Amino acid sequence: MGYKGSLINKPQRMSQSKREQVVSHLRYIRQELREMHQGVMDDGLLPEAGEVRGVMAQMEALLELLEGKTSRKAKEADS
Repeated sequence: MGYKGSLINKPQRMSQSKREQVVSHLRYIRQELREMHQGVMDDGLLPEAGEVRGVMAQMEALLELLEGKTSRKAKEADS
């Protein structure tokens, strides 16, 4: 049992260009998280709030890409 919006319950074929965008987003997010982790491990320093917000924005963009939705900012700009 999963909820209705789950990608696991609704397997869909992803276009090659969309797949490439997803891979690009994931690589960027992974690199940013590695750098943050390294800073914590080496220096004991937490990442700056702006860095965390940037990664969160990338994750949101990835989710929107996967769900096929436009960003809230784009919707607000059209209004």
